[in-house]
Amino acid sequence: MQAPRDDHQSYLDPILARNGHRAVNLMQILREAQESFGYIHPDAVDYLTVQLKVPRTKIEGVASFYSFFYLEPRGEYRVLFSDNITDRMLGNVELMQRMCSNLWIERGKVSEDGLVSVDMTSCTGMCDQGPAILVNNIAITRLTEQRVDEICDLIRDKVALADWPAEYFRVVDNIQRKDMLLDDGFVPGSALGAALRRGPEAMLAEVRAAGLRGRGGAGFTTAIKWESCRNAPGEAHHVVCNADEGEPGTFKDRVLLTGYADKVFEGMTLCGYVTGARKGMLYLRGEYRYLLDHLNDVLERRRRGNLLGSAILGQPGFDFDIEIHLGAGAYICGEESALIESLEGKRGTPRNRPPFPVTHGYLNQPTVVNNVETFAATCHIALEGGAWFAAIGTAKSSGTKVMSISGDCARPGIYEYPFGVTVRRMLEDCGATDTQAVQVSGPSGVTVSAAEFDRILGFEDIGTAGAFMVFDRSRDMFEVARNFVHFFAHESCGFCTPCRVGTSLLRNLMDKLHNGHGSPYDFNEIEKLNQLLQSMSHCGLGRTACNPVLDTIAKFRPAYEARMLHREFSPAFDLDSSLQAARQMTGRDDSGAHLRNEKEKA
Repeated sequence: MQAPRDDHQSYLDPILARNGHRAVNLMQILREAQESFGYIHPDAVDYLTVQLKVPRTKIEGVASFYSFFYLEPRGEYRVLFSDNITDRMLGNVELMQRMCSNLWIERGKVSEDGLVSVDMTSCTGMCDQGPAILVNNIAITRLTEQRVDEICDLIRDKVALADWPAEYFRVVDNIQRKDMLLDDGFVPGSALGAALRRGPEAMLAEVRAAGLRGRGGAGFTTAIKWESCRNAPGEAHHVVCNADEGEPGTFKDRVLLTGYADKVFEGMTLCGYVTGARKGMLYLRGEYRYLLDHLNDVLERRRRGNLLGSAILGQPGFDFDIEIHLGAGAYICGEESALIESLEGKRGTPRNRPPFPVTHGYLNQPTVVNNVETFAATCHIALEGGAWFAAIGTAKSSGTKVMSISGDCARPGIYEYPFGVTVRRMLEDCGATDTQAVQVSGPSGVTVSAAEFDRILGFEDIGTAGAFMVFDRSRDMFEVARNFVHFFAHESCGFCTPCRVGTSLLRNLMDKLHNGHGSPYDFNEIEKLNQLLQSMSHCGLGRTACNPVLDTIAKFRPAYEARMLHREFSPAFDLDSSLQAARQMTGRDDSGAHLRNEKEKA
């Protein structure tokens, strides 16, 4: 229930108390304030300015940066349709139009009675069970026309979200293939016990011997991170789990946090033991808000079992606890330094590096940032040893990799393989047929054509954060790339001009080709943009924004040539086309209502 519309102190004071009246917790304070009131009211900002002793500009600057924070009313029901390419393939646009028509509302607008707003958002991490939406940041999966109609009735009748059918909110794990990481036999505390018997130095040596590399995409050596943090001077050391898997097509961390949270938290605690950290933080993406209570319950159970808190498992001085911080819709926060900025209650802008987080991370103290899957893997190293782990996979890529498979396949879901598996094997296992391409590691990754299906998964060939999107021959790879380009333009943090402007220009060029104004000139402009973005962008988002375009031009050039309708430069703006809405309103489409006749058009 929302607070009275004229009393902000009544709901803000308990929120501030829970967060210690600390400005560093501004993100969580704003989230709880919005959940209490519906949006972040200007009077609430005034009150927080005084209580937190921070400028109003900082609070508004943070709130305006994140997609899921609202400084103006957005309706009692805030509906966001996932706009990942796999949702598009399943008809999300048509379903959104159906909802807007049913509710008599325009996309991006609030209804006149303030009841509802409908819009698009980036990937919600439900690619294996889409189309998906978020209603007040809670996920609903497997949309159909019937379900959309039912949701519209519930909104019109002002039924509380808690009273909606539970089936709407059912999120299944869809685990299709298990290996060591997804084995169900893990006993909470067993990995910690094994590490305590070894000691912190020996545990670090096992992680080093395992050859474990980060599972979040970059593949940095885990032991080097842990050792660098352990040896760095500082008053406090910190452990951060990056659960902000915003890469379109990735949902494996969602499954690990749902069914294997003990293993993730135990891996974080192992890291705390090795590095001497006493505090751990899990940064959970805002789209996974529905997991917050579940994860807090697991943490509380671990505290009761002496697996968190003071003197863990009776070991004097082994003090470590974990808290969860929820994001608010910003893909850039998957970058570790931007994530740390967000944890500190700031806009998620990537930092200049060096210095690196292992020496100057959270609150400028030594900090390890690892992925959900990476922490889970360390439990097996503690239990079985580094040599055992290194024997799995390939010489350069040890262990297994959990993959999120979606798109044109019979069995989308979660698959775990030892490194070295071929793309072809994964396609066979998921029931993909007539496949023309696979996008590995999301838009920033690599497009693999049919001629490359014998390539292997591994850091020596195709490294990946875990996304594996399948496209059969019915799909237009130009439109796939255009969706990815729109994603990058939307998610640019705006900090550096090359990325802020470059991704928008790239989006405009792809839209220009889509609208029938393409020419060889545009290919040259795309190449120029790629050189600019790669050499001048502040972080990896800008440097990889052209990847899907360049890959699809190289491997699926006919999809682009079909849009090269002009030999010479053609401007993107078409005045006659822009008047189409006016012609529809007046009911005229004769030659006199056009700026040129049909013959000239041809």
